[in-house]
Amino acid sequence: MTETSKTESLQFKAEVRQLLNILAHSLYTEREIFLRELLSNASDALHRLQFEMLTNPEVLDPEVELAITLDFDAEARTLTVADTGIGMTREELIENLGTIAHSGAMAFLQQLEAGQRPSDIIGQFGVGFYAVFMVADEVRVTSRSHRPEAEAWTWISSGENSYVLEPALKPDRGTVIEVRLKEDAAEFASSWRLEQIVRKHSNYVAFPIKLQGRRINEQIALWRQTPSTLTDTEYADFYRQLTLDPDPPLLHEHLVTDAPVNVRSILFVPRRREAGPFRLHTEPGLKLYSRKILIQETNKDLLPDYLRFVVGVVDSEDLPLNISRETVQNDRAMRQIQRALSKRLLKKLQDLAETHAEDYAQFWREFGPFIKEGIATSPSDQDELVPLLRFTSSKAEGLIALADYVERMPESQSAIYYILGDTIAAVGSSPHLDTFRALGFEVLYLVDPLDGFMLQTLREFKGRPLQNVDDPALELPPAPETAEEAPTSLPQPDFERVLERFKTVLGERVTEVRESKVLRDNPCRLVSAESGPERDLQRVRRLFEENFTAPPKILELNRSHPLLSNLAGLLESTPEAPVIDATIEQLFANLLLLEGLHPNPAEMIPRIQQLLEAATRKG
Repeated sequence: MTETSKTESLQFKAEVRQLLNILAHSLYTEREIFLRELLSNASDALHRLQFEMLTNPEVLDPEVELAITLDFDAEARTLTVADTGIGMTREELIENLGTIAHSGAMAFLQQLEAGQRPSDIIGQFGVGFYAVFMVADEVRVTSRSHRPEAEAWTWISSGENSYVLEPALKPDRGTVIEVRLKEDAAEFASSWRLEQIVRKHSNYVAFPIKLQGRRINEQIALWRQTPSTLTDTEYADFYRQLTLDPDPPLLHEHLVTDAPVNVRSILFVPRRREAGPFRLHTEPGLKLYSRKILIQETNKDLLPDYLRFVVGVVDSEDLPLNISRETVQNDRAMRQIQRALSKRLLKKLQDLAETHAEDYAQFWREFGPFIKEGIATSPSDQDELVPLLRFTSSKAEGLIALADYVERMPESQSAIYYILGDTIAAVGSSPHLDTFRALGFEVLYLVDPLDGFMLQTLREFKGRPLQNVDDPALELPPAPETAEEAPTSLPQPDFERVLERFKTVLGERVTEVRESKVLRDNPCRLVSAESGPERDLQRVRRLFEENFTAPPKILELNRSHPLLSNLAGLLESTPEAPVIDATIEQLFANLLLLEGLHPNPAEMIPRIQQLLEAATRKG
């Protein structure tokens, strides 16, 4: 199409008319994004002019400041967005505002029909400008190209079927967009509202954004600075501004790279899992920018889900603006960014663990469950996650890593042993530990409900299998003899009577009653009837299944324990004595309590009282 000096009315394409109709009658609460899109377009126009001026000194108004100006008239209900960028010719106005290349409008409409939020996808298909019709009764775009010989033109539309092109008088370079606001959009013709939107969405645009002669985007995009030029104080101040958390972050990671994908990012790990009273960051996700324009307030796909406690910003020029979950799964750039961010962050956590043990202990107390979740749900990340695990154990005073455990294993130990329970106190008192203490074998204490979930995928470390101490197939070397005289074992006939009485009293609540090969100091213990991951998952199922009942276990008895000798004596002298069955019931209840499996501990009280009365009865 050649230049003409006549006013001309032109028709929109059918899909553009459909798009404008949807936007013009939209009730979306996110209408403020129209200004984000106009400012983003203005910023692009300024960037394009900068690039042009590198090779072409013959541009119109070369000395004019590169800036964006906002103005409004509350009484007339108008808003003006002007830039001194590269500008547009008549043909470019038609190309950029009258048509949408590559069926962009139709693709956008299909995304809307699929349920995508307009704020997330409105820029992807070249339809960002049209968001203005969510708030506009009429839009006038007057532009003059950077080419000195170019003339100015005005594009006019009310969002209906057609638009008008007419010559304009504009002596200077750039574009001016005049928006006549709808009655219900009058809020956008006010200083406070415009400043609020700019600070939220466009605060880090590289060019000045001026309102009433004052620059309102005053802050530097810290993530686009060179990390070596910034101080810990600057990072802490930025974190505080981002979250309103009064405490400094536990750590930060600043990533600036162009390969294999363009990323400018600062990530923070808070000191506490729970947000304080003034913390703004209440929803997981990172702030996503493109060329310093805020695209998403909380993007949940830039990091794996198990790192959702991380806060921060990510800016990339390689990302599509459609950040739906389907796109994440299929977009190579997004996968590369996620991998780059997670690897750097996990490496930073490993460095923290090696150099600042107290800070890492703080991290583990707050965020350890997330790392365990990652091991269970992201097997491909195990190499980076497993070194971050920390445990309490039967020997350590503080937290230990699996590498520490393996390093101090005696030669006679072939597996990494662990015990599951509800509390440190409970597992520390467990009868399972009798022989392990005698052998000098360390046992890891796993008291987090997520531990059973994690163990579904974490089955070995450095070639050493992880084995539950209640494994029915547990095989241990013989414990060394002590200087003390070994206790006398019950004769076989007496022990058989005790076994039979336990079977009679407990019935189907146990699968078997048998002699223990490992107990030393405790009278009995419960052993899982079968080994394997499903056994470890029972504690997780107990939390989520309302009517979950733990499967019956094997009861093992210590043939040399004095309590069983006393029971054997009672069975021989007064087999009908009530205290016998009460003692068996209480021993079983004690084990259930230690295992964290007792359904109602309060029911033990009458029986305990019965045993106390028997113990204090005269004669």
